[in-house]
Amino acid sequence: MGLAMSLERRNISLLGSTGSIGQSTLDVVSRHPDHYRVHALSAYSRVDKLFEQCQRFKPRIAVLGTEQAADQMRRKCLDAVLDIRIEHGSDALDAIAADPVADTVVAAIVGAAGLLSTLSAARAGKRILLANKEALVMSGQLLMCAAKEANALIMPVDSEHNAIFQSLPATKTGVSTEGVVKIVLTASGGPLRQCTLEELAVVTPQQALKHPNWSMGPKISIDSATLMNKGLEVIEACQLFSLKADNIEVVVHPESIIHSMVSYEDGSTIAQMGRPDMRTPIAHALAWPARIDSGVAPLNFFEVSGLHFEKPDTDRFPLLRLAFEAQRTGGTAPAVLNAANEVAVDAFLNESVAFLQLSEVVEQTLSRSKISPASDLGTIIEADRQAREITRELIAAGSR
Repeated sequence: MGLAMSLERRNISLLGSTGSIGQSTLDVVSRHPDHYRVHALSAYSRVDKLFEQCQRFKPRIAVLGTEQAADQMRRKCLDAVLDIRIEHGSDALDAIAADPVADTVVAAIVGAAGLLSTLSAARAGKRILLANKEALVMSGQLLMCAAKEANALIMPVDSEHNAIFQSLPATKTGVSTEGVVKIVLTASGGPLRQCTLEELAVVTPQQALKHPNWSMGPKISIDSATLMNKGLEVIEACQLFSLKADNIEVVVHPESIIHSMVSYEDGSTIAQMGRPDMRTPIAHALAWPARIDSGVAPLNFFEVSGLHFEKPDTDRFPLLRLAFEAQRTGGTAPAVLNAANEVAVDAFLNESVAFLQLSEVVEQTLSRSKISPASDLGTIIEADRQAREITRELIAAGSR
C-alpha cells in the first residue's frame, strides 16, 4: 500500500502501440489503472489491432500512418460509438508526443520513422520511455541536448540499457557514471549463434526470425540474428551514458538472464538479472524511482541451469564491428549505418539479398557515403536519405 501511494498518476502517449513493445506496455498499464491513463495511441496501419486497444483503453486520440487507415478507423469507432479523435501523418504523431496532457511518452516506433516524434517529446520535457534506439543512433547528441534543455527524462526501455540504468548510482535526475570503468552489454547471440559461415550463407528469413529467448518484431529479430541490434545498442549506450566505445564491451550470454553489467574502479561488477520479458524494463521505466508489478514472475535460481559467456565472433557477424567503427567515426556515420541496415534488412525479409550480404551492403554504403558532422537535424535526415539511396542501388546492382 505504501508503494502504491508513492506512485504518480501519469497520462501516457504510446507511439507504436500495436508492436511488441507497445502491447507489453499496455499489459503493464492495465495492471495499474489507478495510476496510468492512456491519453493517445498510434499505429501505422494495423487498424484492427489499434481498434481493439482503443476499445479497451479508450484514449482521447488515435493516430495512424495513412489517411486510408485513419478513415477505416473512423468508421470502426463510429459503429462502436467510441468518442476518439482520429488523425494521421507525421505532424499528428509529433503533436501527441508533445501534447501537454500527456506527461509520459513511450517511443516504441521501430526505425528512423520514430526519430521526429521522439525529438518532439524531448523538446516538450516529457518522461520518455525510449524503445526506439534508432533515434539515439541517428541523432544522439541532438536528442540528449534537447532533453537536457527541456528537463525531459529519458528512461531506456531496451532490456540492456535499462539494466545499465538500474546498475548505476541513482541521482535526483537520473544516474551517474562516476567510478565506472566499463559497461558490459550482454547479447543472446540470436538464433544463428552456432552457425558456420557456410550455413549462414543459406539462412532463410524464417530461420533468422526464430529468436530463442525474446518475442520481437521482424526488423529487431533480424538485427538480433546479425548482432546489428547489439551494435546499435553500443552506439545508444555511448549517447545515453556519455561514454566512449572503448568503455563498452559486448558479451554473448545465451541464457539472457543477465541483461547487462557495470564494472567499477574498485573491481566490483553489478549485474541486473531477470527473466527475458520486456514488461520488466517497461515497468521500471514507468514507475522509477518506485517499483510496480510488471506481471513477470521473479527469477527462480533453482530453475537456472547455468550462465554462460562467449566472445562475439565479428568474422561471422561483422555488423557488430561496423557499429563500433561508426561510433568511433562519429558525425553522420551512425545515421548512415542505421539507414543502410534498415534498407538491407527489408530486402533480406523480401528475399532480395542473402544473409551474408547484409553486412557487405552496409559496409559498402558506409564507404561510399560522405560523413559530415551531425550538427543539425537537416544534415542527419539528408545523410539518412542518401544512405538509403546508395543501399538500394547496391542491392539492385547485386540482383541483376
